[in-house]
Amino acid sequence: MNSRRDKALAKVCENCPVCNQARRKQRGIAYALVKKVEGRVCPFGRSYSRVHNRKPHEPVPPAS
Repeated sequence: MNSRRDKALAKVCENCPVCNQARRKQRGIAYALVKKVEGRVCPFGRSYSRVHNRKPHEPVPPAS
């Protein structure tokens, strides 16, 4: 169960330019940063993982 706080923090990660770059490109400095650091250190990345059931650096599945 996700709290409103988790959803609000996950929204920050969804709009983060570094995380968006990592999700889009899947390589480079932004990807390495998000993959190695953000998931463990960043509260927004941790909330994103809990709300969306995937890591902040994983690509967003295409809309069906």
